[in-house]
This record gives sequence, C-alpha cells and structure tokens, in this order.
Amino acid sequence: MMKNLSGQIEEGKMGKRGRACVVVLGDLGRSPRMQYHALSLARQASLEVDIVAYGGSEPHSAVLENESIHIHTMMQWPKHPHSIPKILYPLILLLKPIIQFIMLLWFLCIKVPAPDVFMVQNPPSVPTLVAVKWASSLRQSAFIVDWHNFGYTLLGLSLGRSSRFVSIYRWFEKRYGQMADGSLCVTRAMQHELGQNWGIKATVLYDQPPEFFRPTLLEEKHKLFCRLNRYLCHPLGIRDCVSAESTKIGGDDQNETLFTTQAGSGILLKPNRPALVVSSTSWTPDEDFGILLEAAVMYDRRVAALLDENDSTDEGVLWKEISGGKQYLYPRLLFVITGKGPEKEKYEEKIKKLNLKRVAFRTMWLSAEDYPVLLGSADLGVCLHTSSSGLDLPMKVVDMFGCGLPVCAVSFSCIEELVKVEKNGLLFSSSSELAAELLMLFRGFPDDCETLKSLRNGALESSARWATEWEEHAEPLISEVISRNLK
Repeated sequence: MMKNLSGQIEEGKMGKRGRACVVVLGDLGRSPRMQYHALSLARQASLEVDIVAYGGSEPHSAVLENESIHIHTMMQWPKHPHSIPKILYPLILLLKPIIQFIMLLWFLCIKVPAPDVFMVQNPPSVPTLVAVKWASSLRQSAFIVDWHNFGYTLLGLSLGRSSRFVSIYRWFEKRYGQMADGSLCVTRAMQHELGQNWGIKATVLYDQPPEFFRPTLLEEKHKLFCRLNRYLCHPLGIRDCVSAESTKIGGDDQNETLFTTQAGSGILLKPNRPALVVSSTSWTPDEDFGILLEAAVMYDRRVAALLDENDSTDEGVLWKEISGGKQYLYPRLLFVITGKGPEKEKYEEKIKKLNLKRVAFRTMWLSAEDYPVLLGSADLGVCLHTSSSGLDLPMKVVDMFGCGLPVCAVSFSCIEELVKVEKNGLLFSSSSELAAELLMLFRGFPDDCETLKSLRNGALESSARWATEWEEHAEPLISEVISRNLK
C-alpha cells in the first residue's frame, strides 16, 4: 500500500510544513471536486488543509466536521446592479480582477500559514492563477492547477470569442498555467489539448463520487420524501398532475408521500407513483434547459396520442383517475431540477405557462446531505451540460452513477469518456430524441422497464470511487511536486 504523502515528504526532507492550501475563487459549497480534494489531502495525505474560497452554499458536513480542514471565507464581489450604464462595463471588468487579486494575495500570503502546496481550481483563471503563482513564489510553495475547463471559453459565452477581453484572458490563462509545478485535468481530451496546444503536461484525474453517493435505501427514501412533501405536493400557485393528488397527502404527513406509503412498520413504493427524473443545473447559458421543456411537452403529447386520448379530454378526469390509483402504460413524470444560477427565474416563468397533463416540474436547492439521497431515490437523471470548451465532463453525471442512477445526456465531443451508450445511459442531440428516450425507458413503469433496469445496473458497475482514483493519480503527482520544490 502506498505510504501517505506526509510520510513520503518527511523521509525526503526535514522541516516540512505538513500543510496544503486549496484555492477556489467561487462558492465552496458549489465546488464539490475541490471539497473532495480537501478531504483527500486531510484523510489520505494526513495534511492540515486550508481552504480559501467564497461563502454561500454550505459545504458537505464531512468537510465542516474534519478537524484538519480550515475554511477561510473571502468577501464576495457584488453582483452588478442593472442600473449601471453599459458604458461602465469595461471598467468593471478591469476593476473586479484587481480587487480580487489584492484580496487573494492577502489571504494566501498573510491569513493562512505557508503550505507545502497550493492547489487551485481553474476556471476562473484571472486573477486566480496570477495570485496563486505570486503567493507560491513568495512563500516558496509548490503550485498545482486543477483544470476543470478553460476560463476563456466561459468568458466567450457572454462576450464572444472574438472579444479583446477574451484574448487577453486566454493569454493570462495559458501563460500562468504553464508556470504551475503540476497540473491535473478532468478528461483525456483536455489532457491532449493542454499538451499539444498549451505546452502543459497534465495528469487525468476523472471525477468520481465519494462514499456518500450511493443507492438510497427504501426507509431513507421515505424520510426524504416526507421532508420534501410540502415542496413536491403543495407548490404555490401551480396545479398539475402532482399537486392534484396532494389533497390526500398532508404537507407534514409521515405515513404517506407521493412515492411511498407506510403501513405499520413496513414501507412500500406506490405502484402508480410518478417516475422521478432529476436534473442538476447551474442555470447558465452552456446548459440549454429549453431542450428539456420541449421534450416534456413532446412526451405529454405523444403519450396522449399513443393512448388514443382526445385532445379535449378533461385533465381533471385524468388526474382524478390517477389519484384513485389507476395505472397507465406510460407514467406521470416529475422533473426535480436542483441548483442555483442566473437563468433560473426565466425558466420557472416558462414552466408555469406549460399546459401539461402528465408532466410536472419542481425546482429546489438541496443540502449537501440530501442531494445524494435524492439521486439515489430517482429513476433517471438528465444532463444538459454541453461544455464551453467541449473538453470537460459534467460532475453531476458522475454523482448520478455513484447512486446507481442511469442518465440521458446531451451529446458533445468527449461525453463518451463518461456515458457509455446502452450500458449506463443514453445520449441525445435534440428535444425530440430525448422525448423518444423517455417514452422508451418508462413504458410499463414501474415494473416492466427492462432497459431502464439494465442501465441502472450498468451505472452502478461503471462507477469507481474518488478516494481510489485520487490515490492512484493525484497523490503521486502532489508528492512529486512537493518533493521537487523542497530540493
């Protein structure tokens, strides 16, 4: 078994610091990969870990409760008020990184003890890479970049690839990325791009779920649905195929939920429950949520046609029959969309205007503890991530596989490094394709869905664990970089 990193360094040189600093110029609670890095550095490498990041969403309890992990929260740059004239936007684009740079240097050079290694999430690249490089030189520490994507491609989504700011951003990203003592990246396609066109040698560390992403037990499902009852069954101002059934289910009912019922000491899944489909999104332009809305409308219309229902059929009659326990060849679909982001309100307004008989939507933000339980309770995951660079993979799919949840994902250049078609998921390129996949997978739900069951088994089989992947690929690189820096 490999010695831990701390032991390797101790043998190589006396006077080691025994510390690492993880840097995230973003919301730590929404940066799971960097949380997992911190946990591995503390648990597997036996290092004291300082995390420098913005606040916002709560990190996982495993991070908060680890005595070797110390979180340092920076003040976040305020969002631009809409009242600011557009002519001032270039000034703000220049001012923001300068303020962030000064703040980062203050934390990295003054607030936290000198580490053996800084590990920084990229993107964002400016001013993060510059500040961490300066700090690593001043404190004689090693410097590792974990490439999740390319920052200049994300900036290009809002400013256009031809923008001068994007060109400048790319220069800084490449120049300071080359100055790192080591690099990790998330796909082989990104590794190739970094090596061939950026002159950067990177080690692939695939995202893998930690141990708390696993299939959910029936009792855990019931407890989760009891906690979520009021949000699932009683949404404000919405009447649909789910809320219409809510008259039978109290908001705080501990015996019956939309999906489960408790009889004595036993818990059963309802045979006429809706199929639960989960999609996690950051509500940003690189995820076209409109595809999912269109697919939902198509599913609704196609099921009505397949069951030979008249367009004038009263939806109230249908919902009453479903509430009474009637099962149909094609189930209701409940899409639960988790996440926070800038385009959330826009799509929530679009959802309210849909007139659907068999499909319902709920948007919510879940705690780091409840999110894996929801994934392990769902029947299917949908991923709309397309990647601004085409070179990164959606971590949300990795988490779904860890919970044994099969996935329908938008097809793009390197997605097949993760989603193996007809083994652990399916790919689609249009809303019509996604609608067809939903019809195929859920026909006969919940008992006669052989393809869905096969994909679920494949999802479980294809998922490794973060600790194993980290020990095999990240730990040797970090050990080498720190040892080289100590010479």
